[in-house]
Amino acid sequence: MTPARTRRVGGSTAGGRVTKVACMGKEAGDVSIWATAAPAVSASFLASLVEMVEAFTIVFAVGSVRGWKPALSGSLAALLLLAILIAVLGPGLGHIPLTVLQLVIGVLLLLFGLRWLRKAILRAAGLLALHDEASVFAKEDSRLRAAVARDERQLDWIAGLAAFKAVTLEGIEVVFIVIAVGAGRGLVGWAALGAFGAFLLVLAIGLAVRGPLTRVPENALKFIVGIMLSAFGVFWTGEGLSVGWPGGEAMIPLLVLLFLVTGLAAAGLLRASERKAAP
Repeated sequence: MTPARTRRVGGSTAGGRVTKVACMGKEAGDVSIWATAAPAVSASFLASLVEMVEAFTIVFAVGSVRGWKPALSGSLAALLLLAILIAVLGPGLGHIPLTVLQLVIGVLLLLFGLRWLRKAILRAAGLLALHDEASVFAKEDSRLRAAVARDERQLDWIAGLAAFKAVTLEGIEVVFIVIAVGAGRGLVGWAALGAFGAFLLVLAIGLAVRGPLTRVPENALKFIVGIMLSAFGVFWTGEGLSVGWPGGEAMIPLLVLLFLVTGLAAAGLLRASERKAAP
Protein backbone atom coordinates (compact mmCIF):
# COMPACT_ATOMS: atom_id res chain seq x y z
CA MET A 1 0.00 0.00 0.00
CA THR A 2 2.80 2.40 0.85
CA PRO A 3 4.51 2.30 -2.58
CA ALA A 4 1.17 2.91 -4.32
CA ARG A 5 0.48 5.83 -2.01
CA THR A 6 3.95 7.20 -2.65
CA ARG A 7 3.42 7.05 -6.41
CA ARG A 8 0.05 8.78 -6.07
CA VAL A 9 1.45 11.53 -3.92
CA GLY A 10 4.45 11.88 -6.22
CA GLY A 11 2.18 12.04 -9.24
CA SER A 12 0.04 14.66 -7.54
CA THR A 13 3.09 16.69 -6.64
CA ALA A 14 4.44 16.53 -10.16
CA GLY A 15 1.06 17.53 -11.57
CA GLY A 16 0.97 20.45 -9.14
CA ARG A 17 4.39 21.56 -10.29
CA VAL A 18 3.35 21.38 -13.95
CA THR A 19 0.22 23.39 -13.21
CA LYS A 20 2.23 25.95 -11.23
CA VAL A 21 4.79 26.32 -14.06
CA ALA A 22 1.98 26.71 -16.62
CA CYS A 23 0.32 29.42 -14.52
CA MET A 24 3.63 31.21 -14.06
CA GLY A 25 4.21 31.06 -17.83
CA LYS A 26 0.76 32.47 -18.49
CA GLU A 27 1.31 35.30 -15.99
CA ALA A 28 4.71 36.06 -17.53
CA GLY A 29 3.10 36.11 -20.99
CA ASP A 30 0.39 38.51 -19.78
CA VAL A 31 3.01 40.81 -18.25
CA SER A 32 5.04 40.69 -21.48
CA ILE A 33 1.97 41.58 -23.57
CA TRP A 34 1.10 44.52 -21.33
CA ALA A 35 4.71 45.72 -21.28
CA THR A 36 4.74 45.70 -25.08
CA ALA A 37 1.24 47.13 -25.56
CA ALA A 38 1.29 49.79 -22.83
CA PRO A 39 3.40 52.35 -24.77
CA ALA A 40 1.22 51.93 -27.88
CA VAL A 41 -2.01 52.25 -25.89
CA SER A 42 -0.84 55.30 -23.93
CA ALA A 43 0.57 57.10 -27.00
CA SER A 44 -2.60 56.43 -28.99
CA PHE A 45 -4.82 57.49 -26.08
CA LEU A 46 -3.06 60.80 -25.42
CA ALA A 47 -2.67 61.74 -29.09
CA SER A 48 -6.29 60.85 -29.84
CA LEU A 49 -7.40 62.81 -26.79
CA VAL A 50 -5.83 65.99 -28.18
CA GLU A 51 -7.33 65.48 -31.65
CA MET A 52 -10.78 64.65 -30.31
CA VAL A 53 -10.86 67.68 -28.02
CA GLU A 54 -10.17 69.89 -31.03
CA ALA A 55 -12.86 68.16 -33.11
CA PHE A 56 -15.36 68.35 -30.24
CA THR A 57 -14.86 72.11 -29.95
CA ILE A 58 -15.89 72.67 -33.58
CA VAL A 59 -18.79 70.22 -33.42
CA PHE A 60 -20.07 71.84 -30.23
CA ALA A 61 -19.85 75.29 -31.83
CA VAL A 62 -21.89 74.01 -34.77
CA GLY A 63 -24.47 72.48 -32.47
CA SER A 64 -24.80 75.56 -30.29
CA VAL A 65 -25.32 77.89 -33.26
CA ARG A 66 -27.48 75.82 -35.61
CA GLY A 67 -28.64 72.83 -33.60
CA TRP A 68 -27.46 69.27 -33.26
CA LYS A 69 -28.94 67.87 -36.47
CA PRO A 70 -26.33 69.37 -38.86
CA ALA A 71 -23.59 68.88 -36.25
CA LEU A 72 -24.33 65.18 -35.81
CA SER A 73 -25.02 64.65 -39.53
CA GLY A 74 -21.64 66.11 -40.48
CA SER A 75 -19.88 64.14 -37.74
CA LEU A 76 -21.51 60.83 -38.71
CA ALA A 77 -20.66 61.39 -42.38
CA ALA A 78 -17.03 61.98 -41.40
CA LEU A 79 -16.97 58.83 -39.25
CA LEU A 80 -18.37 56.83 -42.19
CA LEU A 81 -15.62 58.18 -44.43
CA LEU A 82 -12.98 57.26 -41.85
CA ALA A 83 -14.43 53.74 -41.53
CA ILE A 84 -14.18 53.32 -45.32
CA LEU A 85 -10.61 54.60 -45.22
CA ILE A 86 -9.68 52.08 -42.53
CA ALA A 87 -11.41 49.24 -44.41
CA VAL A 88 -9.45 50.09 -47.56
CA LEU A 89 -6.05 50.68 -45.98
CA GLY A 90 -6.15 48.07 -43.22
CA PRO A 91 -5.91 44.85 -45.29
CA GLY A 92 -3.15 46.31 -47.45
CA LEU A 93 -0.78 46.60 -44.48
CA GLY A 94 -0.43 42.82 -44.32
CA HIS A 95 1.07 42.72 -47.81
CA ILE A 96 3.87 45.18 -47.02
CA PRO A 97 7.17 43.68 -45.77
CA LEU A 98 7.51 44.34 -42.05
CA THR A 99 10.87 46.13 -42.27
CA VAL A 100 9.58 48.46 -45.01
CA LEU A 101 6.42 49.15 -42.99
CA GLN A 102 8.45 49.88 -39.86
CA LEU A 103 10.83 52.20 -41.72
CA VAL A 104 8.10 54.20 -43.50
CA ILE A 105 5.94 54.49 -40.40
CA GLY A 106 8.95 55.32 -38.25
CA VAL A 107 10.06 58.20 -40.47
CA LEU A 108 6.53 59.60 -40.80
CA LEU A 109 5.88 59.22 -37.08
CA LEU A 110 9.17 60.93 -36.24
CA LEU A 111 8.35 63.89 -38.50
CA PHE A 112 4.83 64.05 -37.09
CA GLY A 113 6.03 63.87 -33.48
CA LEU A 114 8.82 66.41 -33.95
CA ARG A 115 6.32 68.88 -35.43
CA TRP A 116 4.16 68.59 -32.32
CA LEU A 117 7.18 68.71 -30.03
CA ARG A 118 8.62 71.80 -31.74
CA LYS A 119 5.36 73.73 -31.30
CA ALA A 120 5.06 72.54 -27.70
CA ILE A 121 8.61 73.69 -26.90
CA LEU A 122 7.96 77.11 -28.47
CA ARG A 123 4.71 77.43 -26.50
CA ALA A 124 6.44 76.40 -23.27
CA ALA A 125 9.14 79.00 -23.94
CA GLY A 126 6.53 81.71 -24.57
CA LEU A 127 7.53 82.16 -28.22
CA LEU A 128 4.26 80.82 -29.60
CA ALA A 129 0.74 81.53 -28.40
CA LEU A 130 -0.88 78.76 -26.36
CA HIS A 131 -3.64 76.82 -28.05
CA ASP A 132 -6.93 78.01 -26.52
CA GLU A 133 -10.12 75.99 -27.09
CA ALA A 134 -12.22 78.91 -25.88
CA SER A 135 -10.85 81.16 -28.63
CA VAL A 136 -11.30 78.41 -31.22
CA PHE A 137 -14.91 78.01 -30.13
CA ALA A 138 -15.49 81.79 -30.24
CA LYS A 139 -13.95 82.05 -33.70
CA GLU A 140 -16.06 79.22 -35.13
CA ASP A 141 -19.17 80.58 -33.41
CA SER A 142 -18.62 84.03 -34.96
CA ARG A 143 -18.00 82.54 -38.39
CA LEU A 144 -21.22 80.54 -38.31
CA ARG A 145 -23.27 83.46 -37.02
CA ALA A 146 -21.87 85.65 -39.79
CA ALA A 147 -23.03 83.00 -42.25
CA VAL A 148 -26.55 83.29 -40.76
CA ALA A 149 -26.61 86.99 -41.59
CA ARG A 150 -25.56 86.29 -45.18
CA ASP A 151 -27.85 83.41 -46.05
CA GLU A 152 -30.09 81.67 -43.53
CA ARG A 153 -31.09 78.95 -45.98
CA GLN A 154 -27.56 77.67 -46.53
CA LEU A 155 -26.56 77.62 -42.88
CA ASP A 156 -27.44 73.95 -42.27
CA TRP A 157 -25.17 72.98 -45.16
CA ILE A 158 -22.35 75.24 -43.94
CA ALA A 159 -22.72 74.02 -40.36
CA GLY A 160 -22.76 70.35 -41.36
CA LEU A 161 -19.73 70.87 -43.57
CA ALA A 162 -17.82 72.52 -40.70
CA ALA A 163 -18.52 69.53 -38.44
CA PHE A 164 -17.63 67.11 -41.25
CA LYS A 165 -14.33 68.86 -41.94
CA ALA A 166 -13.33 69.02 -38.28
CA VAL A 167 -14.05 65.35 -37.56
CA THR A 168 -12.47 64.21 -40.84
CA LEU A 169 -9.22 66.15 -40.42
CA GLU A 170 -8.74 65.25 -36.77
CA GLY A 171 -9.94 61.69 -37.41
CA ILE A 172 -7.41 61.11 -40.18
CA GLU A 173 -4.66 62.05 -37.76
CA VAL A 174 -6.08 59.63 -35.19
CA VAL A 175 -6.18 56.83 -37.80
CA PHE A 176 -2.58 57.57 -38.78
CA ILE A 177 -1.44 57.58 -35.15
CA VAL A 178 -3.22 54.29 -34.38
CA ILE A 179 -1.66 52.59 -37.41
CA ALA A 180 1.74 54.16 -36.82
CA VAL A 181 2.17 53.18 -33.18
CA GLY A 182 0.62 49.74 -33.59
CA ALA A 183 1.46 48.35 -37.02
CA GLY A 184 5.13 47.68 -36.37
CA ARG A 185 4.43 44.93 -33.81
CA GLY A 186 0.87 43.91 -34.63
CA LEU A 187 -0.56 46.17 -31.90
CA VAL A 188 -3.10 48.05 -34.03
CA GLY A 189 -5.92 46.58 -31.96
CA TRP A 190 -4.33 47.80 -28.73
CA ALA A 191 -3.67 51.23 -30.20
CA ALA A 192 -7.28 51.39 -31.43
CA LEU A 193 -8.38 50.55 -27.88
CA GLY A 194 -6.46 53.57 -26.61
CA ALA A 195 -8.09 55.82 -29.24
CA PHE A 196 -11.54 54.49 -28.38
CA GLY A 197 -10.88 55.18 -24.71
CA ALA A 198 -10.00 58.78 -25.58
CA PHE A 199 -13.23 59.08 -27.59
CA LEU A 200 -15.33 57.85 -24.67
CA LEU A 201 -13.55 60.18 -22.24
CA VAL A 202 -14.02 63.28 -24.44
CA LEU A 203 -17.66 62.36 -25.07
CA ALA A 204 -18.34 61.86 -21.34
CA ILE A 205 -16.64 65.13 -20.34
CA GLY A 206 -18.36 67.00 -23.18
CA LEU A 207 -21.80 65.75 -22.15
CA ALA A 208 -21.10 66.70 -18.55
CA VAL A 209 -19.63 70.14 -19.27
CA ARG A 210 -21.84 71.02 -22.26
CA GLY A 211 -19.28 73.50 -23.50
CA PRO A 212 -15.80 73.72 -25.03
CA LEU A 213 -13.27 71.66 -23.09
CA THR A 214 -11.17 74.61 -21.98
CA ARG A 215 -9.89 72.92 -18.83
CA VAL A 216 -8.22 70.06 -20.66
CA PRO A 217 -4.45 70.75 -20.43
CA GLU A 218 -4.11 70.51 -24.20
CA ASN A 219 -0.74 72.25 -24.48
CA ALA A 220 0.83 69.96 -21.88
CA LEU A 221 -0.73 66.96 -23.62
CA LYS A 222 0.74 68.03 -26.95
CA PHE A 223 4.17 68.26 -25.34
CA ILE A 224 3.82 64.72 -23.96
CA VAL A 225 2.38 63.36 -27.21
CA GLY A 226 5.16 64.97 -29.25
CA ILE A 227 7.70 63.25 -27.02
CA MET A 228 6.01 59.84 -27.26
CA LEU A 229 5.46 59.96 -31.02
CA SER A 230 9.06 61.05 -31.58
CA ALA A 231 10.29 58.18 -29.41
CA PHE A 232 8.16 55.69 -31.35
CA GLY A 233 9.41 57.21 -34.60
CA VAL A 234 13.05 56.69 -33.66
CA PHE A 235 12.36 53.15 -32.47
CA TRP A 236 10.45 52.02 -35.57
CA THR A 237 12.94 53.71 -37.89
CA GLY A 238 15.69 51.77 -36.16
CA GLU A 239 13.69 48.55 -36.44
CA GLY A 240 13.20 49.16 -40.16
CA LEU A 241 16.96 49.65 -40.53
CA SER A 242 17.57 46.43 -38.55
CA VAL A 243 19.10 48.24 -35.58
CA GLY A 244 19.57 45.84 -32.68
CA TRP A 245 17.94 47.79 -29.86
CA PRO A 246 19.19 46.48 -26.49
CA GLY A 247 16.18 45.17 -24.62
CA GLY A 248 13.84 45.49 -27.62
CA GLU A 249 10.68 47.46 -26.77
CA ALA A 250 12.22 48.33 -23.39
CA MET A 251 14.13 51.04 -25.27
CA ILE A 252 10.93 52.99 -25.94
CA PRO A 253 10.59 54.36 -22.36
CA LEU A 254 14.28 55.32 -22.44
CA LEU A 255 13.76 57.17 -25.73
CA VAL A 256 10.73 58.90 -24.20
CA LEU A 257 12.90 59.99 -21.27
CA LEU A 258 15.60 61.25 -23.65
CA PHE A 259 13.12 63.37 -25.62
CA LEU A 260 11.54 64.62 -22.39
CA VAL A 261 14.86 65.84 -20.99
CA THR A 262 15.83 67.35 -24.35
CA GLY A 263 12.46 69.09 -24.75
CA LEU A 264 12.47 70.56 -21.25
CA ALA A 265 16.08 71.70 -21.66
CA ALA A 266 15.31 73.31 -25.04
CA ALA A 267 12.26 75.11 -23.62
CA GLY A 268 14.30 76.36 -20.67
CA LEU A 269 17.15 77.63 -22.87
CA LEU A 270 14.74 79.40 -25.23
CA ARG A 271 12.91 80.98 -22.31
CA ALA A 272 16.17 82.21 -20.78
CA SER A 273 17.33 83.55 -24.14
CA GLU A 274 14.05 85.40 -24.63
CA ARG A 275 14.34 86.99 -21.18
CA LYS A 276 17.86 88.20 -21.94
CA ALA A 277 16.77 89.65 -25.26
CA ALA A 278 13.81 91.47 -23.68
CA PRO A 279 14.51 95.18 -22.90
